[in-house]
Amino acid sequence: MKELINMGLKIVTIGGGSSYTPELVEGFIKRYDELPVSELWLVDIEEGKEKLEIIADLARRMVKKADVPIQIFTTLDRREALPGADFVTTQIRVGLLDARIKDERIPLKHGFIGQETNGAGGMFKALRTIPVILDINKDISELCPDAWMINFTNPSGMIEEALLKYGYTDKVIGLCNVPIGIEMGVAKLLGVAHDRVRVDFAGLNHMVFGLNVYLDGENITKRIIDDLASGKSASEVKNINDINWEPDFIRALGVIPCPYHRYYFMRDEMLQTELEEFKKGEVRAEVVSRLEKELFEIYKDKNLDIKPPQLEQRGGAYYSDAACRLINSIYNDKKDIQPVNTRNNGAITSLPHDCAVEVSSVITKDGPKPLSMGELPVAVNGLVQQIKSFERVTVEAAYEGSYEKALLALIINPLVASDKKAKILLDEMLEAHKKYLPKFFK
Repeated sequence: MKELINMGLKIVTIGGGSSYTPELVEGFIKRYDELPVSELWLVDIEEGKEKLEIIADLARRMVKKADVPIQIFTTLDRREALPGADFVTTQIRVGLLDARIKDERIPLKHGFIGQETNGAGGMFKALRTIPVILDINKDISELCPDAWMINFTNPSGMIEEALLKYGYTDKVIGLCNVPIGIEMGVAKLLGVAHDRVRVDFAGLNHMVFGLNVYLDGENITKRIIDDLASGKSASEVKNINDINWEPDFIRALGVIPCPYHRYYFMRDEMLQTELEEFKKGEVRAEVVSRLEKELFEIYKDKNLDIKPPQLEQRGGAYYSDAACRLINSIYNDKKDIQPVNTRNNGAITSLPHDCAVEVSSVITKDGPKPLSMGELPVAVNGLVQQIKSFERVTVEAAYEGSYEKALLALIINPLVASDKKAKILLDEMLEAHKKYLPKFFK
């Protein structure tokens, strides 16, 4: 990386009008002594212009209060922002929250799980998002080819898969708040500081398992599994119902599941809960939409100059903090261990060498170096392989605009797994999202 001591870092955040951005700004402020950010460019689209300016005003108040020399810029043209960037973070939502509402409500109408990143909803979020992310990556390769692209747009794993297969630069890393949420949850469970806890993570985005848990270097995995079996929680995710695990199941599983595994191991219970919410007109996307409106009213307050505590109710806690931690470790070549989405390179032997995985990695100035995890436990290996097949076919469908591959992916997914119903669901969702899927309607 070029010498930056005197000139400071330039960071570009695409999707800067996101409600999460104040946490990102807070993360840069907290780390300023180690991470000398001089310019933060917030980029959005015309539909997000009002939110972008609200966020930028709050960011400037936060920077002023902290008395750090970070300049905040805004633009609706990412090509204006990108030249000279050292890091580019992406946090976009193609189709805005209206598209997420459709992703959740349409599958539920047909009796399937309706979820933002899993099942049919997750597939359609990927279909809409992958072409846009690849265009952003193309601009990065042209205008700031030395920059690291840090993506925390969902579904992060499928986006990383697409960037690794079809992208224009190798300097791409996917990030998720689930692993750091599990680390935080374990630390809270133990009543200790986060930095005393380490978890060996391996799997896929929203399909990751904690294989081993360490406290001050001592393996305490069995203790944490016993805690989970007794009804205690080892995760902090606001947007998923925290139904207790069946004690005998969790002991037999032998590894720490993530909250999203409830959609696969508790499918009937999760579907029933979602159907009840659906009937009330309260699917998660509709709740989030209300929370967003409330948050932006809070953000408008000219006296507000900190990240408000209400942001934690939005879901996605620690996303931005995880991003700042990752950027800091790359910039300072810290060689600490963090879970990221990156190329497998043999870290998980039961998955393809070239595919995207979510795995604990040593973070260096040259990017993540995945730790060798070997083969996944037999109890979880098959499910992970099935989801990886679904992800890879979905990525091909998005890139090619292939109806047949989209249908195949939907049927492969265990939350759908019905050829006739899948075709009906696919046709309806394609029509609902037609505006954002031009490749499918040539």
